[in-house]
Amino acid sequence: MANPLAGEVDIPIDGVPHKAKLTLGTLAELEDALGEASLVALVERFEAGRYASRDVMALIVAGLRGGGWKGGPQDLLAADVAGGPVEAARLAALLLARAFTPPG
Repeated sequence: MANPLAGEVDIPIDGVPHKAKLTLGTLAELEDALGEASLVALVERFEAGRYASRDVMALIVAGLRGGGWKGGPQDLLAADVAGGPVEAARLAALLLARAFTPPG
């Protein structure tokens, strides 16, 4: 089970829950993958509802990799995230929020 105080989120893929967390390394990879100068721009896009499916996919992959998963984007193309794209977007936003929320 994910620990929200540690920034973790459970992401169910093909019926199996996976722990996800945005680490410093995965955040750096995320900036590069999305071509953003900073993550503030990505956070602002999510807050305004202007995110794309590639943003959601990149966040989910980064979070899973931060949680120890060894896969990549190609591994998720045919995978089923429980709740579909809307739930995947919610989980991606939750990953971002938890990464930048101080414990306590």
